[in-house]
Amino acid sequence: MRHDLVSIILRAWDIYLGAKPMTMITPRIAAELLYHEGLVREAYKDSVGIWTWGVGITDASGHHVGRYKDNPQTIEKCLEIYLWALREKYLPTVLQAFAGHNLTEAQLGAALSFHYNTGAIARADWVRKWKDGDKDGARRAILNWSKPKEIIGRRKGEQALFFDGKWSGDGTVLVYNVAKPSYQPVGGKRVNVMPELERLL
Repeated sequence: MRHDLVSIILRAWDIYLGAKPMTMITPRIAAELLYHEGLVREAYKDSVGIWTWGVGITDASGHHVGRYKDNPQTIEKCLEIYLWALREKYLPTVLQAFAGHNLTEAQLGAALSFHYNTGAIARADWVRKWKDGDKDGARRAILNWSKPKEIIGRRKGEQALFFDGKWSGDGTVLVYNVAKPSYQPVGGKRVNVMPELERLL
C-alpha cells in the first residue's frame, strides 16, 4: 500500500514538473549527467592529455584542478564543484539557446547533458530544428553529434530524454581511481549520490 502511494505521488510530481517550465537544476537532472559522465576524485589526464578532475572539470572552467594531483577529494567536494560549473558555466548558455521556449525537466536535463559533453548547444542544428517546430528533424539531428562512436549510447539517451521523457540515470555515478604514473582513470564503482545531490540542491 505504501509503495503504491509513493508511486502515485512520484507520478503526480512528474506530471507537475512536466507542465511547469524548468529553469533550474534539480537532483534528477544533476544525477542524469553524472550517470553519463563519471567522477574521479583526484586529478587525471584525459584522452588528449589535459589535466581533469571530478566530473570532467578542467582549468578552462576557472577552477584550477592541478591542486588535486595526488590529492583525492571527497565525493561531496567533487559534487559541489560540479554543481557550481553546471549553474555558472552551462545552465545560462542552455537557457539562452532555448530563449522563448519552455523546457520540461526532462528536456532541460537532456540539453544540459548534451552541452556539458559537447559545449555546442548554441550551434547545434537539432536545437534550431526543434525551435522551428521540426520535432522529427530535431530528433534525428541530435544523433549527428555521435562521434566518437563511444558517445552514441549517451546521445541516444539524451534523445530519449528530450523527446520522450525517458530518463537513463538511476541516482548513481561511476567513481574511478587513478592509475600512476600514467594518471589515467581506471576501474569504476557505482555509488549512489542522490542523498548528497538532494542536500546540496
